This record gives sequence, C-alpha cells and structure tokens, in this order.
Amino acid sequence: MKHAVLEPSRTYQEVVAFRVSDQDFCFDLTSVREIRGWTETTILPRAQSYVKGVINLRGSVVPVVDLSERLGLGATDPHPRTVIIITVLENQTVGLLADVVSDILTVSPSDLQPIPDIVDDTVRRFISGVLVIEDRMIRKMDLAEVLPSVQGEAV
Repeated sequence: MKHAVLEPSRTYQEVVAFRVSDQDFCFDLTSVREIRGWTETTILPRAQSYVKGVINLRGSVVPVVDLSERLGLGATDPHPRTVIIITVLENQTVGLLADVVSDILTVSPSDLQPIPDIVDDTVRRFISGVLVIEDRMIRKMDLAEVLPSVQGEAV
C-alpha cells in the first residue's frame, strides 16, 4: 500500500504588532513574556537616553527601553494607555515601551518583504523586513539588535 507524500506545511509564525510614534512594528511572539500597563520607572543616572528606567517585576529589576527613542523617533511621553511589552531574549528580560499593542498576527514567510536596497545599514540593523498585511505595512524588528547589548551581564 502506497502512502501519499504530504507537502511540508508552510512555516507560519506569530508576531505581536504594536504602535510606536504612530508607526507599526512587530517582532516574534515567542519573545514576549507579558504585556502590562504603564508603570512609573525608577531612573538610572547616566543610563543611555533610550533607557526610561527600571521597574519591579515580581521581585526582579527590569529595565524599560523607550522604543520610540531607540529607533530615533523621539522620546515617548508615557500616559495611562501606554504599555510595556516584557520581552525575554536568551536570558535577558527587558521591558519595551510602546503606545499600544494592536494585534497578534499569524504570518507566513511570503508576507515578509525585504527592506529596499536604498535603505542604509542603520535601518537594516533594527528592521529585518516589512510585513504586508491587507492595507498595512508593519516593520519587523530584529529584537536582538534593538535591545541594549549586555556583553555577558544581565541588564
């Protein structure tokens, strides 16, 4: 008896889509630990300008990065609807400040378009491609590049 050979299923992935400075971005959902409302941060003197401060997350001190400032879009003025996306990459936990989380999307590799060649390396460092979904264009972040480097130390 012959068995039918099944085509390998397309590799779909889930991404969390959010807005920063009226712009749409996303990254892999597997990096998200939780999404929480805005919490005042404790400022760290002499930290990078995009590090908003730290918060207490169930007994752990977690740095909060202002994505808007990190991406060169200006500093965020947090308000009650602002969210902190708690991310984990390798063994680093960091909160990312965003205006709002808009969607959890399931996307296929064909949805991701390359960044045009005309864009310089500074943009390519943070953005790995553009998702074209219906009438939206959502930039996909390379979270490893966006998060501050830790050089073997916990941030």
